[in-house]
Amino acid sequence: MTVTRGFTGRSRAEDRDPRLPPGQYDAGDSWPVLSAEVTPHLTPADWTFRIDGLVAEGCTWSWDEAHALPPSAYEGDIHCVTSWSKFGVRFGGVSLDTFLDLARPHPSATHAVAYAHTGYTTNLPLSDLTGGRAWIAWEFDGKPLAPEHGGPARLLVPHLYFWKSAKWIAGLRILDQDEPGFWEQNGYHARGNPWNEERYAGD
Repeated sequence: MTVTRGFTGRSRAEDRDPRLPPGQYDAGDSWPVLSAEVTPHLTPADWTFRIDGLVAEGCTWSWDEAHALPPSAYEGDIHCVTSWSKFGVRFGGVSLDTFLDLARPHPSATHAVAYAHTGYTTNLPLSDLTGGRAWIAWEFDGKPLAPEHGGPARLLVPHLYFWKSAKWIAGLRILDQDEPGFWEQNGYHARGNPWNEERYAGD
């Protein structure tokens, strides 16, 4: 697969909103829909979320069980590797810390592979998923998350490029090493920090 750099050029520094990472533009009220896969027909009744691998206890939550956990929200900005950023968004769900506290990763655990109900995968350091930095989200602006944006529930890791926020999240596999996911195997950066422009391998 050929990776193309489809993002826009940089504008003059004095014209840029300080909330914009390098190479990004403000998407305003729009929210572009970009997916590696066809949007699945997945209902809340079909949805589950599991954490396994290097954990003290593998855990699986149904829709109702996940909703019974303490709620948490994210308010802030999101950034896509294709160059758009969206300011002042609000997602509702449950902090990933809550799920991980129940599964209890082993001391040797360093990374996770997030996987979707479609089979999509992406890799993340555990340090990017803990400390109030990640969520399982099922609401956007107070409404159920739309299927094309990952509903009924998606992973939300807003401080990284949005391909790391896996749509239609099904689980996390906890590891003691890094293991590239779908886009990472096809030329994208292992971590994806927008402020460092970590778009592609070698950036």
